[in-house]
Formats: sequence, structure tokens, C-alpha cells
Amino acid sequence: MLSVIPSAARDLAIEGSASLDSSTPPTYVGVARNDVVMTIREITDREEWERFWESHAPGALFQSWLWGEVVKKQLLPLTRFGLYDGSKLIGIFQVVTVRARRGIYLHVRQGPIVSPSIQRWSRVTDFLRDQAKREGASFIRVSPPVADLVQHRKFLQTLGLLPAATHEVDAERCWVLDITPGEEAILAGMRKTTRYEIRHAQHLGVRIVTTTAPIDLDKFFVLYGETAKRHHFVEHRGIREEFDVFVKEGKAVLLLGYYQQTLLSAAIILFLADQAIYHHSASVPTDYSVNYAIQWEAIREAKRRGMKVYNFWGIAPLDAANHPWHGITVFKTGFGGREVQTIHAHDLPVSPRYWPTRAIEWWERTRKGY
Repeated sequence: MLSVIPSAARDLAIEGSASLDSSTPPTYVGVARNDVVMTIREITDREEWERFWESHAPGALFQSWLWGEVVKKQLLPLTRFGLYDGSKLIGIFQVVTVRARRGIYLHVRQGPIVSPSIQRWSRVTDFLRDQAKREGASFIRVSPPVADLVQHRKFLQTLGLLPAATHEVDAERCWVLDITPGEEAILAGMRKTTRYEIRHAQHLGVRIVTTTAPIDLDKFFVLYGETAKRHHFVEHRGIREEFDVFVKEGKAVLLLGYYQQTLLSAAIILFLADQAIYHHSASVPTDYSVNYAIQWEAIREAKRRGMKVYNFWGIAPLDAANHPWHGITVFKTGFGGREVQTIHAHDLPVSPRYWPTRAIEWWERTRKGY
């Protein structure tokens, strides 16, 4: 189930968690311990939380302290927990109680951040199961930030977790670009047509405005509403709260793309650990290459801030031509880079009420075809 490391190494080793590309999910190997008394308690110390998060899974946006503040700003119930071996912190997980029309469940997005040993995860899942029962929840949904490997899937299934019936969520499959080389080298690594569109925008005089002013967010929402109607998706909640929390820490910008005096495109970029995240966007159909110009300016801004990775966020499978994200996937992959895939969300059923929810999610995924 898990590869064994030498018995002298008492804790689980983590491979890849401190790599240059923080968007790369780590692969874990380890050996179980039989002499551990592990406890779980709430963490209220930001420094303690962030120190562990940055050293183990800095690519897990939804387990960052700041994202927890976004959730709280939306008045949603969230608690941060730590798993301890004595006084040593060995795992963290932010838990949100979701009260949806289909029922109540506990959601640990891009978490828990806990090395997959049976003892550690059993302690966490037992704790979450008790929490779920107290909240009246029917299931627990987790999506640990680990590579999508057979041994990781088997490990979760050993603990009674099932692959969620829903489609891929939370950028389980994303596209990342190493931006440590110089600008010319980054341009050289792009698809020829992408380079052309960037230069075409420059030739046309496309103007990109970088702002953090809350009033400018209203301009974004005008385009965002139009984009949602055109592509038939439900608008994300909490974007305003997200922008407010990250801007106050100097970790977000809004890019507005104009041709002459007309706003044609906008994007919200987050900066976390050593990566920039292209998290939200909106645009109107145009032939003026504004979307390309915005991405290029976002990459340049990320380099100015010392970021090492530009994360284009979610994409469709590269061979899924009929996927509704196919067009945006072609756009993102044109900038160069590579695909990173983490394990699909998994559910831990707590009550029989889970099964109707699972059936509905399965049907919606089947009906949409992705």
C-alpha cells in the first residue's frame, strides 16, 4: 500500500513537497508507527498554520490561511484543525460545513494535508466522522493534494473513501508554467500562434491596466455576468470577498484589458507562496487578442514579484475535444508548460442520506458528459 522507508526514519518521508514547482503534488512514502498517541485540536495561530502549509503543500490554495479568511468573510462555518504527535504538528485541515439543498456535508478542499499513513489518516477520518455526526452531515468530502497515483487511490479506498461521483473540481487537473527563465525564453516556449497573438495585441495598442481598487471590481462583474450567460455556467460566489482578503495582504491584482476605450477582458490573479494563480476571468468575444495580452502581463507581473510558477488553474483532459473547457484549455496550453493532476475528490459516507446525493451527482456528470 505504501512503500517502506528504513525503520530508523520514524516519520513519514515526503518526496517532492519542497520542489521548485509548488504546484506539483507530492508523492508520499512511509512506514506505519505503532507507538504514537496522536491528538487533534483547533489551530488559531496563523504562523503555526502557515509554517506547516508552506513546507508541505504551498500549492493547496484552499488550505491556505488566507482562503480560510475568505470563507469566514462569507459567514460560512470553518474551523482549522491540526494533527499532533505529542507537541509536533504533523497534519492540518480546514473544514467547512456546507449546507446545500441536497443536504449537509463537511468539505476539506485540497486537504487534509497529512502524510498517508493508515494511523494518521484513521485518526483524522474518525475525528471528521464524529464532527459530521454532530453537524448532521451525511458525508465528508476530501481532496488531498497528492499525485493521482494508483497507490494513493488504493490507500484512500482502504479507509472507506469512495471517488466522488461529481466531475473534476478545484483544479484537480491544471496547467502550470515555470516562469524562472527570462521573458524571451518564456516566449520561445509558447505555441507560435500564442506568440503571434501577444505581439498582435501590442501592435494594436491593447492596453492592460493593473489595479487593486475595489471599485474596479464592478467592471469585472459586468463582464463576468455576460461571460456566465454566454457559456452557461453558474457564477462563483465569494469573488468580492476573495479579492478583498487577498488585496489587503498585497497578494492579488485585477487586470483589465482595453482596446481603445472599450473594456474587453479582465482577470483576477492571486499570489501565494511562490506561485501566481489565474483564478477568475471574464471577457467578450473579440479579435483584438486582449486575452493573450492579459496573460502575458500577468506572467510579467508574477516575475516582478519573484514568483516561480504561473498556474493557469483548471483545464480539461488534453484529449477531450468535446469537453466544454476544451477551448480555454487550448488557450492556456499555448503559453507552454505542463499538466499537473492531483487525485480526484473522495467521499466518506456517514449516513444513508449520502446515497441519493451521490446518485444525483453521478447523473449530472453523466448528462454533461465530463
